[in-house]
Amino acid sequence: MDVKEAIRSALKELILPELEDLKGQVQEVRAELKFTNQRLDDVNKRLDDVNLHLADQSRRIDETNRRIDSVREELNQRIDSVRNELIGMIGEINRRLDRLYEVIVRREEHAGLEQRVTRLEEEVRQLKARIAA
Repeated sequence: MDVKEAIRSALKELILPELEDLKGQVQEVRAELKFTNQRLDDVNKRLDDVNLHLADQSRRIDETNRRIDSVREELNQRIDSVRNELIGMIGEINRRLDRLYEVIVRREEHAGLEQRVTRLEEEVRQLKARIAA
């Protein structure tokens, strides 16, 4: 059994240091994996926070768009109301201008008729004066 013991001790001397080195390296890899997993968890948590923030921003944007649509609808209604009111006012102004035109034309006709009557009266007086003479 001396040979067996000699082989065993030789293998222990060659393999055990390598095994111990490998065990140390495995522990380092595990520690790095643990650290990496922790960092991944932190990144995932941060991504979740960013996603929540984006969802909140999206909701706010949707609310703002709804408010903008509401204001746009209200403004369109007001514009339509003012447009209709202005159309009515323009119609009334046009009627008043037509009436004013009629009055102005009548005054011009009146002045012309007045001159004509004055001229006719003068002619009648001259005719009477001739007849009387």
